[in-house]
Amino acid sequence: MINGSCYKNALISGANNIIKHKEEINSLNIFPVPDGDTGTNMSMTISGASEALESIDSQSVSEVASAAASAMLKSARGNSGVILSLLFRGIANGMKGKDRIDGKDFAAALREGVTTAYKAVMNPTEGTILTVARMACEAGEAAAETEDDPILIFGTVCSAANTALDSTPDMLPVLKKAGVVDAGGRGLCDIFEGMLSLIRDGVMIENKTVSAEGKDSKEESTAEFFRNAAAEFDSVINFTYCTEFVIGKDTDVTKSSLELKAYLETLGDCVVVADDDDIIKVHVHTEHPGKAIEEALTFGQLLTVKIENMKEQHRKAAEKYAAEKAKAEAEEKKRQSLKPVAPVDETGFVSVAAGEGMIEVFKDLGCNRIVSGGQSMNPSTEDIYAAVMATPAKNVFVLPNNKNIILAAQQVIPMVTDRNVIIIPTKTIPQGLVSMIAYSDDASPELNAEYMTSAAKKVSTGQVTYAARNSEFGNTRIREGEIIALNNGKLTHKDKDPVHAVVKLAREMTNRDTSYVTIIYGEGITDAQADAALQTIQSKVGSNVEVSLINGGQPIYYFILSVE
Repeated sequence: MINGSCYKNALISGANNIIKHKEEINSLNIFPVPDGDTGTNMSMTISGASEALESIDSQSVSEVASAAASAMLKSARGNSGVILSLLFRGIANGMKGKDRIDGKDFAAALREGVTTAYKAVMNPTEGTILTVARMACEAGEAAAETEDDPILIFGTVCSAANTALDSTPDMLPVLKKAGVVDAGGRGLCDIFEGMLSLIRDGVMIENKTVSAEGKDSKEESTAEFFRNAAAEFDSVINFTYCTEFVIGKDTDVTKSSLELKAYLETLGDCVVVADDDDIIKVHVHTEHPGKAIEEALTFGQLLTVKIENMKEQHRKAAEKYAAEKAKAEAEEKKRQSLKPVAPVDETGFVSVAAGEGMIEVFKDLGCNRIVSGGQSMNPSTEDIYAAVMATPAKNVFVLPNNKNIILAAQQVIPMVTDRNVIIIPTKTIPQGLVSMIAYSDDASPELNAEYMTSAAKKVSTGQVTYAARNSEFGNTRIREGEIIALNNGKLTHKDKDPVHAVVKLAREMTNRDTSYVTIIYGEGITDAQADAALQTIQSKVGSNVEVSLINGGQPIYYFILSVE
C-alpha cells in the first residue's frame, strides 16, 4: 500500500528526475524558434508541487495529492505544464478520501487524470503527452484486473509509458522526420520513472541536471575535472588567464608530468596536472599561457586547448549578476504590488507582453495589468491569476498573446469567484493589439468577446527571430543562430540580416487588399535599422498602405509585423 508519505516522496523524486533531464527534453523541440521549452515548463510546473510538499507532513494520500495538484496548477507554465497539472489534478480527485492506495486505486486515479487532461484540450493531438498518459493508463488498468500490488501496477504504467513514447514518431510525421520522440511525453516518462524509483526501490532521485546528450562527453569530463580540482582557488584572481589543455603523450618522451607541474608553478598558480598512460590534463592560472603551451609541446601533441580571461569573465559575471538581481527585485516588487482589489469597475484588461515599449502600448490601449512574459518565458497560471485579482473590474478580459499561454490562462477562470474572467485566445502580439482596439464601450462583455476574437482572427502576424537550434524544414536547412522569418507561424525564409528578412517578409504578407502594416522592432535593432525597414517597406507596399513603426523593445523577436 502507498501512504501519504510515500506518495509525497515519490512526487518529489519524479520532480527531481525531470529537472535532471530537462535539457535533454528541451533538445527534443523540433521547431527552431526560441520558445518556452517543454522540459523547462514541465519541470517548473511540478517543482511547484515539490516545494509545497516539503512543508506537508501527512500520511493521507488524499491530502498529499490534493496539495500537490493545487500547487502544480498555480505553477503551471506552457501547454505541456498545464496538461501535466491537469493530469495530476484528476489523479488527486481519484484519490480523494483515501489514506492509502493499492495498485487498483492508482490505476483508477490515473484514468481520472487522463480524462481530465483530455477534456481540457479542445482538439487533442495523438502522439503527444496525452497519448503517452492514455496508453500508460490503459496498461495499468489491464494489469489491475488481476493484480493490486502498487509496485507491479506502477511498474507496468512506466513501462507502457516508455513504449508509448517510442511510438509517438509513428503518430506524428513531424517527429519522425526530425528523428525524435515527443518532448512532453518524454517529460511524463521521466516523472513516472522518478516516482517508480521511490515506490519500488526506495531511492529518491537527486535534483541534478545532466547534459542534453544524457552523458558526459570527454570534453565535459575534462571541464568537470578542472572545475572540481581548481574550485578552491576560484575566490582570488592573481593571474589573468585560465589555461587548460590536454596533451597526448609522445611515447618517445621520458620526462615526468611532475616536471611539467614544477615548471607551471613558476608561471602562475592553481596548477593542476593529472595523467594516465595516454594523456596529461593540465590547468593553470598564468600571465603567460604561451609559455605554458610551449612547454606542453615538449611532452606531446595538444589535443585540446582553452584560454579564458578570468578578469574579463569576472567583470561580465558581476555585471550580469547586478542586472539579474535588479530585474529580480523589480519583478518581486511588481508581484508584491499585485494585491487583490474589489471589482468596482465594469471592465478591465490583463495582457501578457514583454519589452518596455510593448508594455506601454498595451497600457495606452487601456490594459490595467501587464503580465511579464511571452515566447521563451511563459508566465504561470498563478501569475495571471494575481493580475486578474489586482484588476478592479467585474469583467476582466485576458489577452495571452501567445499560443503556449492560452491554456494556462484558461485555468484561471474556475479559480476566480468574485468576477467574470473572459479569455480572448490571442496567439500573437498583433492579435492582442487589434483585440484591444476592437473593444466597444457600448457592447456587452459577451458581445465584446465576439468582437475581439473576430478581430484577432483577421490580423496576420509576421515575426523575424533567430534559430535556437539546428533544424530542417522541407529542403531548407536551418543552422542555430541564423535569422529566420515566420508568416503566421510558418517558417518562410532565412537571412543573414534582420532588416532584409523583415522587408522580404512584408512583401510576402501584403497584397492589394492590405490597408495597414505595423512594424514593431525589438532588442538588438537600432533606431536607424528600424527606420530603414520602415522606409523600404513603405516603398514596396505603396502609398495606399499605412505603415507605422513602434519601438516595442521585445526580446527574442527582432521584428514583429502586424498586417491588416
